[in-house]
Parts: sequence; C-alpha cells; structure tokens
Amino acid sequence: MERRVLYDPGKVWLIDMDGILRPLKVVAAGGDLRMSVLARLMREDGHDVSVFAAEDAPAASPPLRAAGDADLARADLVVLPLPAIDAEGSINAPFSSVRISPEKLFSGLRRGTLVAAGMVSESLRAAAVRHGLRIEDYAAREEFAVRNAVPTAEGAIEIAMGMLGVTLHRSRALVVGFGRIGKLLALKLRALGTDVTASARKYSDLAWIDAFGCRALRTSALAEAVGQFDIVFNTVPARVLGRAELEVLRPEAPVIDLASRPGGVDMDAALELGREVTWALSLPGRCSPVTAGEIIRDTVYNILDETAGAAEIRGNNNENNT
Repeated sequence: MERRVLYDPGKVWLIDMDGILRPLKVVAAGGDLRMSVLARLMREDGHDVSVFAAEDAPAASPPLRAAGDADLARADLVVLPLPAIDAEGSINAPFSSVRISPEKLFSGLRRGTLVAAGMVSESLRAAAVRHGLRIEDYAAREEFAVRNAVPTAEGAIEIAMGMLGVTLHRSRALVVGFGRIGKLLALKLRALGTDVTASARKYSDLAWIDAFGCRALRTSALAEAVGQFDIVFNTVPARVLGRAELEVLRPEAPVIDLASRPGGVDMDAALELGREVTWALSLPGRCSPVTAGEIIRDTVYNILDETAGAAEIRGNNNENNT
C-alpha cells in the first residue's frame, strides 16, 4: 500500500512501500482543450501522464503518450472532463471518433483507483461503485465553482462587447441572480463603468447587491423593470425570463444566458418575439481553456490533498496489489 503526501505546494506525489518518492501515474480521458491543458500541466509537474480518447486533440510539445491497457491498469488517478459524459452516456470525448462507455473504461482500472470527474451523474457514480473505484466530483467543490466563475464572467463580457454595438461604459446592465458568477460579473462590469442593477430573491443577496454598489431588484419584479436595460445577463438555472419579461424587454437589448441547463430564458418565446438571446454554455473551456485547465488540475490536487491523512491510495504500480 502507498500513502500520498504533499511534497511541494501544488504538487502531489506518492511514497511507495520502500519509502521512495515517485510521481503519480495519471490518465486524462476525453474532454476538450481544458483536458489537453490539464494533461500537459500535470506532466510539467513531473507526473507520468497519458491521454485516452483524445487522438484528435491539438498536439502538445513534446507529444503526450496515448494511454494503453497497461496505463489504465496501473493508474493512480484518472481524470474525466467537464461534463464527464455526453448526452448519449459515453465519455465526453470531442477529440475522439470512438465512443467509449464508462463501463468499458472503468473495467480496465484497478479497484480503488481514484476517478476525478466533472458533473458526476448518478449513472456514472453507480458504474464507478460497481467497479470498486473511488469517484470525486471536482465541479461540485466550492473552490472550483468560485475560480471557474472568473473566466465565465470575462467570457460573458467578451460576448457582450461583440453584441452591443456600444461600449459597456455607461450602458445599463441587469444581472439576474447574485451567486458566484453574478457577484464577479457585477464587479467586473462596474469596473468598466457600467451602470449595474442585479436581481435576487433572498434578502441577504439583496444586501450583498447593495454592498457591491449596485442597484438591487427583486427577481419577482423583473417584468416591471427589464425594459430599462441595454443588456441582460442571466445566471439563474431556472425559468426567470419568460414571455412576460421578454415582451417588455427592449427589442435591441441582447440577453446572455450563463445558466446551466435548463437555462433561464424561454427560448421559444424569445424566438417568437424576435429577441436576441445567446445561451453561453461552457464559457471557461471556450474562452480561457488554459486557465480552466489549471483550475481543474488544482482542484484535483486539493481532492488528493484532503485524502492524504484519511485514506491510503493503492499502489497500482506494485505488481503484488490486486
């Protein structure tokens, strides 16, 4: 058995049974540019990294090794993308023409291997349990969500600049929802000189809006006020901009929906009314893949660090382990 230790800040290593320090054996499976960046960064940290279901990914320099059966069998850590699986239930692998089921991937791993994945579904978790694997959802962690909100907010501003036709400076913007993304987006918009109003349901969030120097609006009152704004950003993953709100929205005012599925805009009503709506999903991966890859790597290291004193990692490179 092996116990993981934090050897250097931000770098995770293993100590084997003989007390010898060694790097992790990592397989990065599937994913978009974020996963390509993560694989390269972890290799630069000194780990033994191979990639799986990524044959069409942009080439790294030097090239990353494709994972074979031996790499899977000896892996200490397997990192899956965000989201981990696609709409068909396969490993999310846009850089591969081969569809790989979680069952097929997991069957090649040793029991006890740690799988770090984004947006872990119940079916994926059940498959991991059936194969005796430890699975952790890095996207469910607070530090990931906070850090990931930064590229999301910056990406939203980039989209807005391309849609408005005027500067954000002195424009009137509405931010619907004041969670992590709403807070950072409001802060960055104010820094650009935008006149920001933010909406929320909770009194505590309304107080935060005031503390940020923004105008506060109850989300329940959107239909009465949405017509005042030059641009609207939604961060709430629930229907908050329905027909009633869209009817009073200024026809030239774009809506940028940053919410995860099912989104916050009635898209059918928006189409009928001729409202310009952009549903901007996965902005970190599209706008800032290097930063997004760093965030995933750091969060995975945090997961490993938390388990250092509480659990042991099976020494998958030890042929006596089964």
